[in-house]
Amino acid sequence: MACAGAAVAQNKDSFTPMPLDAGFGPMDISAPATPAEEIIRQFAAKESEFQQALNHYTYRRVARVQTIDDDNKVDGEYYEVDDVIFDSTGKRTEKVVYAPENTLQRVSMSPSDLQDIQHGYPFVLTTEVISQYDVKYIGRQKVDEVDCYVFDVGPKTIVKGKRYLSGRIWVDATDLQIVVTNGRMVPDDTRKGNEDLHPPFMTWRQQVDGHYWFPVYTKGEGILHFAGGRGYMSQDVHMRDTIKYTDYKQFGSTTKIIYDGQEITAPPQQQPAAPQTKPKQ
Repeated sequence: MACAGAAVAQNKDSFTPMPLDAGFGPMDISAPATPAEEIIRQFAAKESEFQQALNHYTYRRVARVQTIDDDNKVDGEYYEVDDVIFDSTGKRTEKVVYAPENTLQRVSMSPSDLQDIQHGYPFVLTTEVISQYDVKYIGRQKVDEVDCYVFDVGPKTIVKGKRYLSGRIWVDATDLQIVVTNGRMVPDDTRKGNEDLHPPFMTWRQQVDGHYWFPVYTKGEGILHFAGGRGYMSQDVHMRDTIKYTDYKQFGSTTKIIYDGQEITAPPQQQPAAPQTKPKQ
């Protein structure tokens, strides 16, 4: 999020988080029965399976980015509805369904903001990318009715042009897939006059097809502290992001999707409802 105006404020940190009501149970910090390294290996493999499956689904994404004034009222908004679909050649693409005029005035949408909406908020930690992260076992905790392993994650190194999660993930202890992600996408650009800052966020997943946990809702909120520069004075901007993901449908394809060693060729039959996380909206 790039600064686009002038105001008065100062803070050495780039953001102040706003509380996100997660409704989590107490944390059990005792050592897990299965070694943490093995849990990490297994859930990364399941996340790879999920990513492969997700690549064959269409869905709708509704993104709303707002600035909030001192009276807690919205004074600017970016809003866009996109369908993530496949074109006539089978290539994955995004189609803008609805995009009213952007009324943000105190900040502007940056390329990293769009990258976070498209790829960062629905975070997937696969076998292919987990080597880029430090992953630390924290404990075991319930998210609503779902028993989860909890891990802190952060990038080992920052590669220019890439975005990383710095935060915490909750992994279903049975399905070994991420069900909640909480943290920030990094890095921020804190150079005066070039500042590009981002609020903390939380993303919830739910089981959509009986096998995989799909992102359904993201909420990000925080006060970004722009230090100013190049003619701009410092300013604090209260940001609120909400992203909704709906209408998941499996796209017809000859590509095989493998889950637990078995090929999935069509959406599964109706199964008994599994415990679900409940996004706090």
